[in-house]
Amino acid sequence: MRTFVHLVLLVCGVAVAVGSFMSVLSGVRPGNVRLEELRDGFGDVGSLAQLGDQSVTFYRSMAVVLLGAAVLILVAALFGSRIAAWLGIIVGLGALGTFYYRVNDEFDNLVRESYSTVLTNQTGFILVAGGLVLALLACLVPRDKVH
Repeated sequence: MRTFVHLVLLVCGVAVAVGSFMSVLSGVRPGNVRLEELRDGFGDVGSLAQLGDQSVTFYRSMAVVLLGAAVLILVAALFGSRIAAWLGIIVGLGALGTFYYRVNDEFDNLVRESYSTVLTNQTGFILVAGGLVLALLACLVPRDKVH
């Protein structure tokens, strides 16, 4: 990989890692979302505020998945592994996309109805999604030519 691709992936990995501890939607942090809820839906949670107030063990939360994606991107930045970068990007986008799909499904298109305020108080979403998209673009840069 090219040197600037390594630097971009390093910054993206750090951004995803930091964003996994911040709010991704209206005060809901990835640490408040159980992995089972991503798989099965939110079921007994009545509102988004109740979802943000849940107490979830760290290793069973969505934050672990996002941190895993960040670690894979950081490994790709350090060792030049495109496979690790792609795997981290796919895992991160999959977790974030599944969360937003479940929220839209359970809370009647909440994201679509409040699109004008979707970027306020959502620093975690901006960092995670921005880092993943920028890492995706960095992975599309062609490799160095070997003479």
